[in-house]
Amino acid sequence: MPVTDTTPNASAAGQVHLGDLTVNRLGYGAMRITGPGIWGPPKDHDASIKTLRRVVELGINFIDTADSYGPNVSEELIAEALHPYPKGLVIATKGGWERVGPGQWIHNASPKHLEEAVEGSLKRLKLDRIDVYQLHIPDPAVSFDASVETLEKLREQGKIRHLGLSNVTVEHVERARKITPIVSVQNRYSFADREWDYLLDHCEKNGIAFIPWAPLGQVRDTAHDRVDKFAKDLDATPLQVALAWLLRRSSVTLPIPGTSSPQHVEENIAAASLKLPEAAYKQLEAVTSPPASLR
Repeated sequence: MPVTDTTPNASAAGQVHLGDLTVNRLGYGAMRITGPGIWGPPKDHDASIKTLRRVVELGINFIDTADSYGPNVSEELIAEALHPYPKGLVIATKGGWERVGPGQWIHNASPKHLEEAVEGSLKRLKLDRIDVYQLHIPDPAVSFDASVETLEKLREQGKIRHLGLSNVTVEHVERARKITPIVSVQNRYSFADREWDYLLDHCEKNGIAFIPWAPLGQVRDTAHDRVDKFAKDLDATPLQVALAWLLRRSSVTLPIPGTSSPQHVEENIAAASLKLPEAAYKQLEAVTSPPASLR
């Protein structure tokens, strides 16, 4: 059976700082509460609402979303389920993608679009200020500096509290930091998908929270075998093992596993108290390594 503390709580994972904010180091990614292809409303609206409420009940105080999830659906569901928000809950959202259909994503990080995106997120989330607003991805057709400068202007106007980046390189982070403080970086990362190892190390050195998405990554067969073995030995699920590895990897990691099931939320949060033995951690670390060209 998977790890199932009778009262799992995200606080068992410890805490991480996002500027002047402090959150438990196991968050929730609200992408999967939308419809298939991250498009439209969920198949089970009530289950999505129950999932969001269960997230907060079990100590998660960091929820990650984006205007492109649905689009707009994820933000609307968060407000429906949780507003007025409990004290200490940090909602991070993102802008820079546009959606034209299921599974279809189009770059748009132009200043005009980002201004409209922030205003839209404020309205849907029923907020006067967004605690953490992230550039979802650099737009190859728009100056990266112009995108960040636009968000910094909105921060100065009081519409954003802190800024983060997603799907970026160290170069992007350092360019952005010349314009504005950056409190978080969100990239794909897992024990078996460590292309961004060096970026995580850079964040750790600079006190920037690192938000890994896809915690099981692109797991090869050998990696599946290994994580399955450790899960069985620890009476846990493979995802719990993967999350425990991420939590141990660095004190600045803030995993955000997502689900539309209250039961799976409980299983995921139980990973906060899962103690991964040194041998298991090292063997999973050895599953893969970042390409030498990216070091």
